[in-house]
Amino acid sequence: MKLSVITWNINSVRLRMPIVEQLLEEYSPDVLCLQETKCPNGQFPFAPLRKLGYEHIVINGQPGYHGVATVSRYPIEAEEAREFCKKGDTRHVAITLSSPSGPVTIHNFYVPAGGDEPNPEVNEKFAHKLAFLNEMTEWFNAEKNQDRKMILVGDLNIAPLETDVWSHKKLLKVVSHTAVEIEHLDRVQASLDWSDVVRHHIPAEETLFTWWSYRARDWKAADKGRRLDHIWATPGLTGTSTGVEVLKGARGWERPSDHAPVLAKFDLG
Repeated sequence: MKLSVITWNINSVRLRMPIVEQLLEEYSPDVLCLQETKCPNGQFPFAPLRKLGYEHIVINGQPGYHGVATVSRYPIEAEEAREFCKKGDTRHVAITLSSPSGPVTIHNFYVPAGGDEPNPEVNEKFAHKLAFLNEMTEWFNAEKNQDRKMILVGDLNIAPLETDVWSHKKLLKVVSHTAVEIEHLDRVQASLDWSDVVRHHIPAEETLFTWWSYRARDWKAADKGRRLDHIWATPGLTGTSTGVEVLKGARGWERPSDHAPVLAKFDLG
């Protein structure tokens, strides 16, 4: 079974439905995981997705903010939407697919951005981000003995490596690349020995971005990006990963998201 997965912070699924359709037509992933859909469940645009062959759709949305959605060509055997930090935010959804090697669960996350000031004592948004990451770690630590095959994707809003940002020195005290955030993300990653699938294929020495600010007059020329979007896998799946690609061209499509989609391919036997 071949499995291709794309993760994409779409920054409003209804506003950018034309480029979602463009992505599906050009790349035909088996599973598309969207973040920041900004769409209540009752207004989600199911029809164009189903028209393109994506019959299986799980959503977790709210009006105007946050929101995640996972669409699949394959039948979904189970689904889950977990609330974090008791805030009522719609920041997670998971689906489970059948494969020849057993069930595979795909977690779709939208981690809080954290505001502008990297100090949890004065910035509630940053405190929320750290608490969210702690809760992720606790949840996955409780799964240690389950030996489940899982993929984790999404906008984790942290660029952990020096090569994940345009300037390590200038961004050390900027939210998304601070030491405390990276430490918290490292603990999430260690919880189930998740592997960074993107960096499994693209060496850590190579600069790589998935997000470029709308504020840049010419985002491509400035190229002041960050790698905020991630694809991880548990040890049982790492060896099945056959390739990854940041679809940077989509950042230049009409009315684009400020994030580029990230594609990973797996061969599950």
